[in-house]
Amino acid sequence: MTDEGTLAMPTHSTQLSDPEPWRSPPVPESWHDDVREGSAPYRPAVTPTRGMGAVAECFRNYPGVRRSRHPCVSFAARGADAEYVTGTHAYDYPLGEGSPLARLYELDAAVLLLGTGHDTNTSLHLAEHRASYAKTEVTDGGPVVADGERRWVEYDEVAGDTGDFADLGADFEATADPPTGQVGEGTATLCSQGDLVDFAVEWFGENRD
Repeated sequence: MTDEGTLAMPTHSTQLSDPEPWRSPPVPESWHDDVREGSAPYRPAVTPTRGMGAVAECFRNYPGVRRSRHPCVSFAARGADAEYVTGTHAYDYPLGEGSPLARLYELDAAVLLLGTGHDTNTSLHLAEHRASYAKTEVTDGGPVVADGERRWVEYDEVAGDTGDFADLGADFEATADPPTGQVGEGTATLCSQGDLVDFAVEWFGENRD
């Protein structure tokens, strides 16, 4: 990385979401209001990630890193375009056109899969928003701090489905042949986010009902 470069990572905190659809474990309906009213609000500087791994959890604490405002699916970035990537993260459709993913697409970003596969490739959610197929929209919510006070914000989003991401990724790699290599004990894959998202938009349109 140089001073002109920017590094970004998803720093999601899915523990700060509406409890109604939770399944691992499920929450009794009688608890839902207590969870909504009692959970600590999202604070970019201190709220931990959930399920993102040690690298992303370390990165969000790194000096000079900026983190977006979304309580559930935030992104963190460091470098020349960190503010551009994270500064305008929309609550509604937070992985769509108002997301850091879309800003990275505009910057011609590269995606590095470091010890993981396309089944966890967050950029594919941007393609879900752009593709033409029958989508389900849902309303979710999370606690934030606004004007110095805790409040619960509701937002609309497209219900994502990662079940076919691995198949999509295999088809993409068969076409694009991105470079791969070993990093420690893991395999790393580097690809153009623009090429990946554009391919995925067409793939979803052809393969999802």
